[in-house]
Amino acid sequence: MDLKQIKQIIDLMKRSELSEFEFEEEGFKIKIKRGVNGLPMVAAAPQSTHPFPVLLPEASAAPKSLPTPHSNTAASGGDEAGFAYVKSPMVGTFYRSPSPENPPFVDSGTKVEEKSVVCIIEAMKIMNEIQAEAKGTVVEVLVENGQPVEYGQRLFKVKLN
Repeated sequence: MDLKQIKQIIDLMKRSELSEFEFEEEGFKIKIKRGVNGLPMVAAAPQSTHPFPVLLPEASAAPKSLPTPHSNTAASGGDEAGFAYVKSPMVGTFYRSPSPENPPFVDSGTKVEEKSVVCIIEAMKIMNEIQAEAKGTVVEVLVENGQPVEYGQRLFKVKLN
């Protein structure tokens, strides 16, 4: 997890009533809690190599609603031979097209290259184009338009060529 993703999480906390967030991944753990006066405090460190947490105070904002977290059942199984998954590189809102009036970037059956844009993820009011990073054919769209997504969540299933 990089600094940009941590800032995105803090921004979500500032815009919501969320008071605590914790994430753990292979040798890395981060815990964000609202501190004094509602200011988020970040404690991040590799689990076994850094004995002291890093604390980063952030400015507070009025609480707003937070999208409900969800689990992606497709993300729980192992990868299948001959298939790849386009995964979300960040926390944000998933959009299939550049605007509501435009058609989706890809649908089931669409052939994609490594650099093909397959969707947009909005994070902190910034639209981030997501590329397929694999050559093949989209078999399944795993997320609904406008749905919040998590870091590492599977977005598309691609049959490799």
